Amino acid sequence: MQKRGKKTAATGRDEKLEQKIFQALAAAPRRAMLRHLAASSLTAGEIASHFVMAKPSISQHLAILEGAGLVSREKRGQFVHYALAQKVLEPCLAGFLQDVGMTGHATPAPPEDEKPAGTRTKGAGKSGSAEKVAPAEPDADAGNVEKPAPAQMSMF
Repeated sequence: MQKRGKKTAATGRDEKLEQKIFQALAAAPRRAMLRHLAASSLTAGEIASHFVMAKPSISQHLAILEGAGLVSREKRGQFVHYALAQKVLEPCLAGFLQDVGMTGHATPAPPEDEKPAGTRTKGAGKSGSAEKVAPAEPDADAGNVEKPAPAQMSMF
């Protein structure tokens, strides 16, 4: 039997579950995995093909998402398929928006001085001009932007 967290009297929401969900959403790779799973269910290998990271790391991220209830897994033959659990994510996020008083409001526009997503500053910040960052490889699904592997450091 699984222990349930403390429920808020007014809303009936589970605080421990919400804490797990927001901790799972805190990592960028896990949010990217959820974006991939929003389209369709995928195997761990299919998910790993979208990332430049070791397969044990992919498994660890999937375990955290599954522990928070954000993904479900189903064994089909020799493969395990992961799918987004929308029935958990949507009420949690809607409840959070209600808590901060943002239900029924339009999303505010970003400040004028804020750069649009997908831009970076050229050089070491001297020129201050913004440049559009293109995906590493052209892909049919433009939302799949992979991060390059970190460069190895030399001691010399």
